[in-house]
Amino acid sequence: MKKSLWIDGVKLNEFNALDKDIKTDVLIIGGGLCGLLCAHFLQQCGVDYVLVEADKIARGTTENTTAKITVQHGIIYKKIIDSYGFERAKMYLDANCKALAEYERLCGNINCDFEKKDAYTYSLTNRDKLEKEVEAVNSLGLKCDYVKNTELPFKNEGAIRLENQAQFNPLKFIGGFAQGLNVYEKTFVKEFAPHKAVTEKGFEIRAEKIIVTTHFPFINNHGGYFLKLYQHRSYVSAFSGMTKLKGMYVDEDEKGMSFRSYGDYILVVGGGHRTGKQSDGWYGIEKLVENIYPDAMVKYRWAAQDCMSLDGIPYIGKYSKSTPDMYVATGFNKWGMTSSMVSAMILTDMVQGKKNDFEEVFSPRRSMLKPQLFINGFEATVNLLTPSTRRCPHLGCALKWNKAEHTWDCPCHGSRFEENGELINGPSTGSAKVNKKYH
Repeated sequence: MKKSLWIDGVKLNEFNALDKDIKTDVLIIGGGLCGLLCAHFLQQCGVDYVLVEADKIARGTTENTTAKITVQHGIIYKKIIDSYGFERAKMYLDANCKALAEYERLCGNINCDFEKKDAYTYSLTNRDKLEKEVEAVNSLGLKCDYVKNTELPFKNEGAIRLENQAQFNPLKFIGGFAQGLNVYEKTFVKEFAPHKAVTEKGFEIRAEKIIVTTHFPFINNHGGYFLKLYQHRSYVSAFSGMTKLKGMYVDEDEKGMSFRSYGDYILVVGGGHRTGKQSDGWYGIEKLVENIYPDAMVKYRWAAQDCMSLDGIPYIGKYSKSTPDMYVATGFNKWGMTSSMVSAMILTDMVQGKKNDFEEVFSPRRSMLKPQLFINGFEATVNLLTPSTRRCPHLGCALKWNKAEHTWDCPCHGSRFEENGELINGPSTGSAKVNKKYH
C-alpha cells in the first residue's frame, strides 16, 4: 500500500537514456516538476536545452507531494517582514501570486483535476499568531481574513483563510506538457568540470549554462548547501469514508497535520520529523482519523521529503559565487508547487541573461546567519562523531534506522537508503555499506 495516489492510473511519457556525447546551451539536471517546468519554458523561448534525469521523470519528490497550489505558506509573511523588510516580503508574495496565475493558465489546457480552493492555515493553540499573520498579508495588498470556525473535526483556535487558491493532480499535469520535451532518463551525472557534466556511463554533456534541480544540491564544494539545508520527512495517508473538505488546511505548527480532498479521498499529512530522527509515521495519522471517523479506510500511504532552508525562503539563482554559469533551485520548505513555478520563471530568465523582478529575495547568496544554521551544524557534528560502521557516502554521517519505512536515513543531510544500502534519495550519489541484519 506504500505508494502515492498520484501514480495510480497515470502513465507518463518515457524517454531514452543518453548514449552519446552531446552539446547544448542549457543543461538541466533533475527531472522533477521544477526541472520539467524549466525545460518547458526554455522550449517555449526557443532556447537549446537538454534535461537529464537519473531515474524516471517525476519519480522523486514530485510524485509524493500533496499538490496544494497556494501563496499562503504557513506563517511566512510576518516572518519575512520582520527579517528582511516590507519590500522583500512583497516580492515573495508577488512571485508566488504570479506562479499561481501561471498554473491556472497552463492547467486550462490540461486535464489534471485543477480545482480552485480556499486555503486555510489553522492553529491548535495560538490565535494571536494567526491574527498577526493576517495583518501582515493584508499590509502587502492581498486580502485574507481570520475565521473562528473551520470544517476541521477537532478543537482549534481558528484559521487564516485565503480565497481562490488551488489544487491538482501533479502527474496528470506533467503528462499534459512533458511530451516533446528534450529529456533523457536513466542518465546519472557523476562529475562536473567547467561547462561540462559526465554521466555514469562516461558520456559528456557540454553546456554554456547548467541548472541543478535535484531537490538537494549534490555538489558539495560550492555554495555551502550542506549547511544551508536540512531535510524533513512527513507521512501521507489517503482515506475513503471521511467527510469531504471544501478547503485545504495546514497547521501553522511544523509538527501538525494538513488536510485536503481529492475525489472521494481525504489526504491527511502528519508525523513530521527531521530525516534521520524517529517518528510514529502513519500510525499517528491513522489513529487520529480512526477516533474521529471509525468507518474511514486507508487506501494509500506514502511519505514526502522536503528540503528546508535556513529562513523559510527557497534558494533560487546562482549556485555559488565561484560558479557563474551554474544555477540552482532548492529549499522549497514544503511548498514545492508554487516554488517550482517561481524557480522556473526566475532561472529561465537568468540563463538568458534577463533580469527577473523576483530574484533578489530568493538569492542563495543571502546571509546564512540564522539560528537554523547552528542546529544544522550541531546535527552534523554529533552524527559525524557517532561511532558506527554504517556511514552515508555523502559526507560520512552515521546512518539511522527508520522503523516506519525500514530504511537507513542520514540525519545530517537527508540521504536515504534501502535496507541493503541501495540509494533511494540524495544528496548522496552512491549506495551505503550497511549490515542489513542489524538495525
